[in-house]
Amino acid sequence: MAAKIIDLKTLALSAAIILAVELGLHWVPWPGNISALALIGTARAIEGVWLLGLVHWLCPEGMAAIGLRPGSLATGLKKGLVWSIGFGVLVLLVSAILYVSSGINAFEIMKGGQASGKTGLWVFLLIGGVISPITEEIVFRGILYGYLRQWGALAAVVVSTVVFVLAHAIQGAFPLTQVVGGLVFAVAYEKEKNLMVPMVIHILGNLAIFAVTLF
Repeated sequence: MAAKIIDLKTLALSAAIILAVELGLHWVPWPGNISALALIGTARAIEGVWLLGLVHWLCPEGMAAIGLRPGSLATGLKKGLVWSIGFGVLVLLVSAILYVSSGINAFEIMKGGQASGKTGLWVFLLIGGVISPITEEIVFRGILYGYLRQWGALAAVVVSTVVFVLAHAIQGAFPLTQVVGGLVFAVAYEKEKNLMVPMVIHILGNLAIFAVTLF
């Protein structure tokens, strides 16, 4: 059995923070001139900041407990870019094979959300392409994966991916994008031990999906 990286107390308090922010997002009567997108982005940013503070306060290793060691961010960024390029090439190759062999357009499966207006587009890209992926990686890989890792890498990869998929809106079809993404993010984190790596892959992956949807 692997060492426990994140303890149950940290996991439970993290869940409480997320629940409190999400309930506030949906139950508080916010002014009508505040867009739903802006509220979601603010909520995700608050969650991310609070969770980082919680980890720093409760974990003896500090930020290193979730793979954010001082001095390792630049290395994580570079490795994340390498992983992203490799993942992108693989997606393009598989997409081409599917299209040639069976006429399946994989890009139809990978479509994401949409925004209206030029200002809405930039806000959408900032929130969906940057803020949300950063917070999600703190939650699902840094904290949840860190807690599950005590039962081994396989259990941590599978369970964290399942929870990651269930946390996203699923509209009837099999959530292939979320499943593949969750697996890649978890495996990258397991191999590199640096949360910046899945963060970069997640950010670039989301932006790529939004680009496919737009163009």
